[in-house]
Amino acid sequence: MWRATLPAIYPDRSFIASGGLICYDADRTEIFRRAASYVDRVLRGEKPGELPFQQPTKYQLTINLKTAKALGLELPATLPARADEVIE
Repeated sequence: MWRATLPAIYPDRSFIASGGLICYDADRTEIFRRAASYVDRVLRGEKPGELPFQQPTKYQLTINLKTAKALGLELPATLPARADEVIE
């Protein structure tokens, strides 16, 4: 594994579980629910090309404090307080 010891923000939580610092991504559960509603609408006869484009409205912030400590970073106390998940 390549290690540059640089702090980074990742688009997927799996990076944080592997030692990444911060992840800010769309809530997957919400995305799947929206997809299910689209499938329902298509199966009821609506044309897929006429369905509106939707962007995620709920995001999740995950912070790995173990990685922050290993990098010598001191995060503001408000950052972990706002996080949806904190890995210690």
